[in-house]
Amino acid sequence: MSHTPTSSTPGNASGAAAKPTLSGVRIRQRKGQAKAAAKFEPEAFRDSLLLYLEVVPNPPTNDALVTKLVQAGASLEFLKYSEQLFELLFVGGLLQPGGSYVDEKRSPFFILQDDSELGDWNPVKGIVEVLQRVIQRYRYLQKPLEETFLPDLLGYIPKWNPSQRAKLAEAVALFVADVGIQAKCLQSLAKDHVVKDGVALSFLTAFFHTYLSKQSIEHLSSNLRKSGLRDILAVFPQQSRDRATLEAHFKKEGLTQVVDWYAKAALSGVRTNTISTITRMINDEETNEVIIEHLKTQQAENPVPEADLCEWIWLGWMGAFDWTARGDQLDTNVVQYVSRLAPSLEPFALSAKAQVNVLNTAQVYCYQETRILKAFPQLVKVLYNADCVSDQAVIYWHQKGAKPQGKQHFLKVTQALVDFLEEDSEDEDE
Repeated sequence: MSHTPTSSTPGNASGAAAKPTLSGVRIRQRKGQAKAAAKFEPEAFRDSLLLYLEVVPNPPTNDALVTKLVQAGASLEFLKYSEQLFELLFVGGLLQPGGSYVDEKRSPFFILQDDSELGDWNPVKGIVEVLQRVIQRYRYLQKPLEETFLPDLLGYIPKWNPSQRAKLAEAVALFVADVGIQAKCLQSLAKDHVVKDGVALSFLTAFFHTYLSKQSIEHLSSNLRKSGLRDILAVFPQQSRDRATLEAHFKKEGLTQVVDWYAKAALSGVRTNTISTITRMINDEETNEVIIEHLKTQQAENPVPEADLCEWIWLGWMGAFDWTARGDQLDTNVVQYVSRLAPSLEPFALSAKAQVNVLNTAQVYCYQETRILKAFPQLVKVLYNADCVSDQAVIYWHQKGAKPQGKQHFLKVTQALVDFLEEDSEDEDE
């Protein structure tokens, strides 16, 4: 039995229920949307933060400052105004582009402050510890500090006097060494207007003094590599940008650790370049004479210890060696290969130390590259016949100069050669 509807909803032909509508009701904006849309007012933020800081006793305590800043962070937008927060705590007031102050209003406590105004409280160490603890509470502050604020601020350091720059350098060193802030800001020291008049150099020198009082040179080296400051020579004025000036400066400053570290770092760069260049020249089928000429020119321009150079030459050779032959042919191939290239090593293997290092380099390489392990005695003979190593160097290496890697094996397989050389040497003496 069917039923026919007797009525429908007025104004709705389909019979569906009409959706309710609201009139005269104000839709409230979400809190996050309201904050995002709020007008950016750095001076208003500054004034609000100063109200919190004004009630801190003078001289302050770190605990009192941390307490007030954490309280302020609960109501003020630290993330939105992170730059202004750091400006107040580092330099005391708001900065305009270029590094000049916006007005005369100052924070009662900041890093560049005159110590005499604060009794026994040290503004540099105090603010660093305070900010460290505040950042532990508001983690989102670390990124703008290390990626934006500090790089910008170091671009302004010519604005400050030497005493203020020294304080800022100490603070940055403490942030990097103890707090774990990345040292990306050091890239700003290489800018021309900062390098001018030795400003960047004096800043980096003060930075090193503080850093090395807290951490090792290895720790510093690691952070310098991550900083993006590729070469600390970039902070020296253009007319004195050479290694001799660098070494003289840091020795005078009592920073011999920096001098030694830089020498090792420079040597590492030359090593990489030398090995890759030799490999490329061999692949390009350059003659031994051309390789020798290149290495002599390099030694004249940037001398390195002979022992190191000989090791790099060997590694450059091996970088171009064809490893695609069958296993039973590799031994023969590598002996022939080294025999062909040995004349390019001979002019540089002149000292006893260099010759022993040639043998040790070959030993360690064969130990690590086991495919040519059996070729080692023949390689020693090739190097001896090409005057790359002397009989005395081979004998010394065998008696007490060999490396520990596979030592007993290598001494055993070269025993016959050493016996021959010793007998030959005795015959010559007679």
